[in-house]
Amino acid sequence: MPMTASQTGMAVQSDSGFDAVAWPDDAIEVGLIVDAWGVKGWFKVKAYSSDPQALFSSRRWLLKAPEVPGPRTLGHTLQLPPLLKITAAKEHGDVVVAQAQDVVDRAGAEALRGARVFVSRGSFPSAGPDEYYWVDLVGLSVFNRQGEFLGDVVGLIDTGPHSVLRIAPTGVTDEAAQRLIPFVAAFVDSVSLTDRRITVDWGLDY
Repeated sequence: MPMTASQTGMAVQSDSGFDAVAWPDDAIEVGLIVDAWGVKGWFKVKAYSSDPQALFSSRRWLLKAPEVPGPRTLGHTLQLPPLLKITAAKEHGDVVVAQAQDVVDRAGAEALRGARVFVSRGSFPSAGPDEYYWVDLVGLSVFNRQGEFLGDVVGLIDTGPHSVLRIAPTGVTDEAAQRLIPFVAAFVDSVSLTDRRITVDWGLDY
């Protein structure tokens, strides 16, 4: 199941000397640039999904600096371009490696380290039958077969074989109060993105 992390963006001001880029309202964070790869400007990206199709869906990657800059990324407010025009991208082991216009050597790739990568949700490939992007599930209300409200989807966990819904009462952030429900047919009866509702076979006392 494709995974993305939900985050939208509006127009962004550039204070780095680069031209400002108008972000789409449906911009979604899909990965993190973790290091350079080779000496010709390629770089490694950690995708937020075991299936990185969201990264391959667009040749325009929007960038933001790390939320908490580290020692190797403190200069990003002055260095990061707001947009990368991707010329090539492919899977390489457990990461994606990519190349972009104007990033021509290892130093240029290393300057991108720590950047958060966003793409437009509208560019994502269509999900197959009974498949959903994580970003579309977060925020949906969850009810059991008896019509009892269990909470809202606040996130998902990728266990490998399947995903697990993280469900919490509205407005509650304490992880101890969350329910974990496997996102499999044995427990999930239906998903309605239109009604923003998931129906599950799960008791209040589970």
